[in-house]
Amino acid sequence: MAKGDTIMQCSSLEEVRSNIDRIDNEIIKLIAERGNYVIQASKFKKNEAGVKAPDRVEAVIAKVRKKAEEYGADADMVEALYREMISRFVNMELQEFSKK
Repeated sequence: MAKGDTIMQCSSLEEVRSNIDRIDNEIIKLIAERGNYVIQASKFKKNEAGVKAPDRVEAVIAKVRKKAEEYGADADMVEALYREMISRFVNMELQEFSKK
C-alpha cells in the first residue's frame, strides 16, 4: 500500500469476506471501464500492428510492476494478471478493429 494508507483490521471472517467482496466489485467495475476505453482506442488505430502494440504493452507492464511495488503487492502476480488482461483486451480490440 502507498505510504499513509491503512487497512482496516477486521474482527471476523465475515468482515474480511465482506471487504474482499467490496474490493472485487470495484475491480470488476474498473475492468469494465478499461474495456470500454480499449474499444474506443481501436477507432484510432490504423492497422493490426497498432492494436497489438508490443512496445505499449511492455510500457504498461513496467508501470504496473512499479505501482505494485509501491503499494506492496506481489509484482510478479500483478504482471501475470495484466499480461492476461491485456491479451484478452487485445483480442477484443482486434475483433472490433476487424469491423472497420
